[in-house]
Amino acid sequence: MKGIRKLAVLLAASAAIFSTIQSPAQSAESSGKAAQAQSAEAAQSEKIRLTRNSAAYWTVTFNNPPLNIVGPTEVRQLVKILDRIEADPNVKVVVFDSSVPGYFVAHYDLLKPLEDSTGMPSGPTGMHPVPDFMTRLSRMKAVTIVSIRGRASGIGSELALAADMRFASREKAVLSQFEVGAGFVPGGGPMAYLPRLVGRGRAIEILIGADDFNGELAERYAYVNRALPDVELDAFVDGLANRIASFDQYAIVETKKLIDRASLPPQAEMQPGWDAFITSVQRPAAQSRVKALVEQGLQQPGDVERNLGHYTAKYRE
Repeated sequence: MKGIRKLAVLLAASAAIFSTIQSPAQSAESSGKAAQAQSAEAAQSEKIRLTRNSAAYWTVTFNNPPLNIVGPTEVRQLVKILDRIEADPNVKVVVFDSSVPGYFVAHYDLLKPLEDSTGMPSGPTGMHPVPDFMTRLSRMKAVTIVSIRGRASGIGSELALAADMRFASREKAVLSQFEVGAGFVPGGGPMAYLPRLVGRGRAIEILIGADDFNGELAERYAYVNRALPDVELDAFVDGLANRIASFDQYAIVETKKLIDRASLPPQAEMQPGWDAFITSVQRPAAQSRVKALVEQGLQQPGDVERNLGHYTAKYRE
């Protein structure tokens, strides 16, 4: 009886030891699966995610909850993504969208130390990385489309304006250049893009009125190409992107080049906007307004970020 018990214990121990040993093939397979899982998880956690839907059609997704704030770190990441797009000869169309409910991009990060922004090295155009990115984005060979669901304010609106086309959710999109209401000058080039897009009077209303525009009004002003019912937005944008991706690249590039020549602002108009932003945001009047907004909830989930146009007009000296 004791011998049987002893044999059973030995067999159980052997089985336990054996179960922890894998063949090299099994080990490699497990490691590969683990690496894939980690890679997928890392991709999901990236603040700005680049997806190759096909060789010709790529997507850039803002994935920085809760508000998709863009600051120096995100600008550097956007520049790296732009470098990759420009370096690939097969890309014909790029869609920018968001995975964060309620926000495409809220605005630039106003709480980071100013030197984090001013200390960034110049981009290939010789300009600061923000106007550099906007200029390069608008002049890319690939066609660029922005899909706006939620708020696109400040640099979110500016990125949309620098792209070739903008499509918005009729029910959920909100666009604005709120900066003048907060006491400073927009820095990402809207003064160069908007008058050419919507006309002088409407550009002044958007930039100096500094209020929110819903999808329907943005469409009426030509701030966006179209405002579609929210349930139709993704399918429409994806369908258009796939359509363009199926076309001959030479015809796309040469046609876009001629449209750019007729419609884009000169590069020289971009850097002065950024310089004016940096100068104006340091003024005591701007600092007082931004401080009041921060105290009410700026850059935090809540009513201020959802209704920024309303809150910028509430400030009293």
